[in-house]
Amino acid sequence: MAYDEELAERVRAVVEAGADVSERRMFGGLAFLIGGHMGVAVSREGGLMVRMEPAAAAALVDDVSVTPMVMQGRELDGWLRVTAAAIRDDRDLTTWVERGVRFAGSLPPKTPKPRAPRRKSARLP
Repeated sequence: MAYDEELAERVRAVVEAGADVSERRMFGGLAFLIGGHMGVAVSREGGLMVRMEPAAAAALVDDVSVTPMVMQGRELDGWLRVTAAAIRDDRDLTTWVERGVRFAGSLPPKTPKPRAPRRKSARLP
């Protein structure tokens, strides 16, 4: 299942005013990166993935509309999965997106990794 394009547009409207924002397709969804750090993503499973300070994230879990994010059977500290029902209202969506953007923006900007030079393929006679 592809991510929800309409939700992506709604998220884009919230983050577009911020500086140093980029988008990248990741994990079947669309991630919004701030300074190279993922802050929020539109999930292919519906809803959002939001990155926050781990203690603050744990306090927001209600096990219904907000759950810890689990990847490959492992719970990720500071990552939450927010259901589509919890972000139907634009005000609620803005609150969640801003939480992720604020946290990612508080991290030092990532420096791009140097790319290894491409090998030239050996030509066959």
